[in-house]
Order: sequence, then structure tokens, then C-alpha cells
Amino acid sequence: MYKTISNKIIRQFKPCYDPSKLITNETEELTVKEWIKKYRDVVPAKDILWLLLRKEFMSEKDLRLFAVWCAREAIKLVENPDKRSVEACNVAERYANGEATQEELHTANDAAHDVADATYLAVYAAYAASTAANTDYAAAHATLAAAHASDAAHDITDAAYYAAYAAYDAASDVAAARDAAYAANAVRTATYAAQIDQLLTYFE
Repeated sequence: MYKTISNKIIRQFKPCYDPSKLITNETEELTVKEWIKKYRDVVPAKDILWLLLRKEFMSEKDLRLFAVWCAREAIKLVENPDKRSVEACNVAERYANGEATQEELHTANDAAHDVADATYLAVYAAYAASTAANTDYAAAHATLAAAHASDAAHDITDAAYYAAYAAYDAASDVAAARDAAYAANAVRTATYAAQIDQLLTYFE
């Protein structure tokens, strides 16, 4: 597991652009925490998540706990979250800590996906009737984040990244519903900033 980051290490993961575009020092190699702190305002937040949310940098336990944290942040945006989404997060956390079985995780994940599917169907039905609000989409993304957090079928690295992205989408939807572009952009920026802050807690 990598404890440091350099441009050479980043290139091993085949990024969509060369890191030298943003990080010019080719000989620099920093600890993960040092690198995040130095470049979080240089490298886009979504690219930091893309880089670090993988088993080469984080344990499976930490990846799952981060996914759960993101999902819970998304669920906070929903006025009356479905209990199955909340329970999916609880089971995923217990599983990460060795306190739940894989069967329990699968069951919670299936229930969470059922909620997500039903929520999206309701949102699209409302959209077809021209009554859907962005807060409806926020609920859909929150349930999806919970489903990803408890994902037992896909690779946990994908689950962690998708949970973070869904949480960002949920926050963006709520912000956009305020009908103010400046406020929406501020909330989107704050959401990614909070995710990076949380990510830092896994690297000591």
C-alpha cells in the first residue's frame, strides 16, 4: 500500500491528463497527507478522490467507512429518509468493523437498491408531469449513495467513489433548488471540501 504520492505513482493509474500539468516538480514525493494538504487547492477535488479511493492507498475497511460517511452526509439532506437507506449505512459500518456478516450486508444492499430504484422511478414520473423539484433528485441521490455504501457486488473502490459522487450530487441538487447560482456553487465546493477533510482522517 502506497504511503507517498509522486507524479510517477500517479501515472501508474493512467489519469486522463498528465499530473505534470498541475504538479511541475517531478522529483517531489510526499506522504499522502502532506500531498493532499499541499495540492488540494491545485488538483481538482474529484481528481483527488479518484486517485486515493483505491486499495493501493486505503484499506477496504477505510474505503467502506468513507463511503458510509458520504452516504450519511447525503441522507442528512433528505427530510424523511427511508429507513432502509439508513439501515444500509448502519450495516455497512458494522460490516467494515467486523460486526456484521456478508449475508447481512447483501440483504441491506438489496433493500437499499430497491429504495433507490423506487425513488428514481418516482422522480422520473414527477419529472414527466413537470412537477419534479431538485430536492426530489437529492433524495434519489441520497438513496443511491446509501446503496453504494453497502455495495457487496462491486469493488469497494468503485463503491466508495460512487458514494462520494452521489453525495455531491445530492448536495448540488439541494443547492440548485435554492434557485441561486452563487449559493449552489458554494455548496458544491463545500461538499467536496468536506469530503477531502474526511479523507485526510484516514491518513496519519
